[in-house]
Order: sequence, then C-alpha cells, then structure tokens
Amino acid sequence: MVGLPFHPAFMGLVSSSKEFHWMASVLFGMIFCKIVYELTGLLSNLCFKGYTKLSNTEKVEWNNRGFSTLHAIIVAVASLYLLLVSDLFDEDSHDESIINRASTLSDTILGISIGYFLSDLAMILWNFPALGGLEYVLHHGLSMFSIFLSLTSGQGQVYILMVLFSESTTPFVNLRWHLDVAGLKGSNLYICNGIALFFGWLVARILLFIFFFYHMIIHFDEVKKIFPLGFYSLLMVPPVLAMMNAFWFWKIAKGLIKTLSKARHSQ
Repeated sequence: MVGLPFHPAFMGLVSSSKEFHWMASVLFGMIFCKIVYELTGLLSNLCFKGYTKLSNTEKVEWNNRGFSTLHAIIVAVASLYLLLVSDLFDEDSHDESIINRASTLSDTILGISIGYFLSDLAMILWNFPALGGLEYVLHHGLSMFSIFLSLTSGQGQVYILMVLFSESTTPFVNLRWHLDVAGLKGSNLYICNGIALFFGWLVARILLFIFFFYHMIIHFDEVKKIFPLGFYSLLMVPPVLAMMNAFWFWKIAKGLIKTLSKARHSQ
C-alpha cells in the first residue's frame, strides 16, 4: 500500500480527475455567463425604464457587459487573495519553485476564466464588430491561449493571476458604457467613474505590468524551467498585452481630459 501513490493506474486516475476538474470549471464559466446574461436583461427590464428603449444591438451589449463585470469582480478578488492573502506564492512558505505552484482554487479560477473568454469571444464574433473589433479578438485569443497553457501545465500561474487581476478595471469600463447609453454622460457619476477608471488602469494595467516584468527578471532562473511553448509564450504574450494596455490608457487619459474640460466650462 505504501507504493500505491506512485502506481501508474493511480497517477492516471489523478490526471483524469484534474482534467475533469478543468473541463468542469470551463463549462461552469460558460453556464455562468449565460445565466448572468439572462438575469441582467431580466433585472434591467424591471429596474431600468430606459432598457426597453434600447435597440436590440444595445440590449445584447448591455447584457454582455453584465456577465463581463461579474466575471471581472470574481477573478480580481480571487487573484488578489491567491497572490497576497494566501501563502501559495509566498517566497518562504514552500520549497517548490514559485513557477510550479498551483492549487485547486487557482485551477478553478483559470478554468472559469477560459469559459468566460470563450463565451465573450463567441458573442464578439457572432455580432462582429458591434461588441468590439479585432483588438478584442486578439486580446481574448491571447488570454485564452496563455491561461490554457498555464492551467494544463500547472506552471506560471502566478503570472496568469497577475494579469487576471487587471480585469479589476473592467467594471469601470462597463459602467462608463452603461452611463453613456443611459444618457448620463454629463453626470457627476460619469466623471467620478472616469477618474476611478484612469487611476485603476494606471495601477492594474500599467504599474502592475511593470512589476510583472520585474518579477520575471528576478525569477528568470526559475522562469527558464517552464516547458518551451510556455516559456516563449511568457516572453511574447505579456509585452503585446502591455502595449495594448498602454494604447487604451492613452485613449482613457484623452477621454478624461476632454470630459473634465467640458465639466469645467459648463460650470
């Protein structure tokens, strides 16, 4: 019985169990998106009178941004917990390389995110380009590819979770769109949300990515041990996402300056 954990049959059972868990998490993520999409439409119809006046295309995007927001909140909170609160990636808490650390919770979050990105990408392509252009297709494709490699290999999850935390800016992006469609672009809430989006983006998508690359450099001896496709993906995908984030940050900054200028002149 002592040798049982190393028996090939036992190892195959463990592998099958992990694969089932991954697939179940992805499926749950897709079902979650569908349920929240429908609930967003139902609750909006009951609580927001202007919802009925939206075009069919606007209603689709309104509901789509509902599950986008909830997914962003869930993965941002989970990533923050795994990175800072739990000891999973604490430098001194494990003998195992930080690159090879994973847990049931981290696997679940990555699986759910794949389900979300699959659902959102399917809607983007089906309604193209109403829900987003090629930059969204590229962003979602790179995100799913990176998450899939990390989930199935169990390597580099610390970096995937850092990137997933950047989803914390998504609720501000979605609220900005909702306020615009609702005719509240000149409201104080719109201005406050714009300021929160600017600083949130600066922290979660600019400064965090700088720390991301710094962390990779100081742990590069460990990073080099990641399997080849994962290693080269880690070198190529984050810089592309960082450039996209910088471009969008420039547009957010321009929009905020324009909004604040209008608000000042209207007073």
